[in-house]
Amino acid sequence: MLFNTTKMIMPTREQALPGRAEPILVDDRHAVKLVSIKPPFPVGMEQIILGLGCFWGAERKFWQQPGVYTTAVGYSAGYTPNPTYEEVCSGLTGHNEVVLVVFDPEQVSLGQLLKVFWEAHNPTQGMRQGNDRGTQYRSGIYYFTEAQRELAEATRRDYQSALNENGLGEITTEILPASEFYYAETYHQQYLHKNPGGYCGLGGTGVCLG
Repeated sequence: MLFNTTKMIMPTREQALPGRAEPILVDDRHAVKLVSIKPPFPVGMEQIILGLGCFWGAERKFWQQPGVYTTAVGYSAGYTPNPTYEEVCSGLTGHNEVVLVVFDPEQVSLGQLLKVFWEAHNPTQGMRQGNDRGTQYRSGIYYFTEAQRELAEATRRDYQSALNENGLGEITTEILPASEFYYAETYHQQYLHKNPGGYCGLGGTGVCLG
């Protein structure tokens, strides 16, 4: 019980696992889109990092969106360099399970992608998403530009209003500058394409944004 409780609390930098200097080797070919999941990306592409629970179902939600060039799952917003999945699940890295979304803004806007983000999960649950519990399942938007930050905060306000109208709680989503994105192990990349019957814990509130 103590272990499970600890996993619901963010560790400090001093408490975090040491990790390693070398990145984990990952196959960089997207199993669905057949392009690289690693930079450099084509000129004109934009990036956003999103956390909305277990990254298997979250990634599928975004690779299915028109205008998305590529996606990858990984770990971010924590302390431990080059963490493994097991280390992240221990609750001692501070990282969130996230999706890197690379998109063509001429084909899909960030606003459209954030609508998918808000509606695909329940952003009021703190350090969990459904039955998945732990700091790595928290809701988060990690932005690369000031314009992205402003839009993220505007959509959070709009979605909070919609939740309020439906008697739901306060959003706990963190909106922070993007930090180092560590690619998750190859078997996690496009997991639900490789394992169509695999677990997907993604579930929204049923409330629409706009």
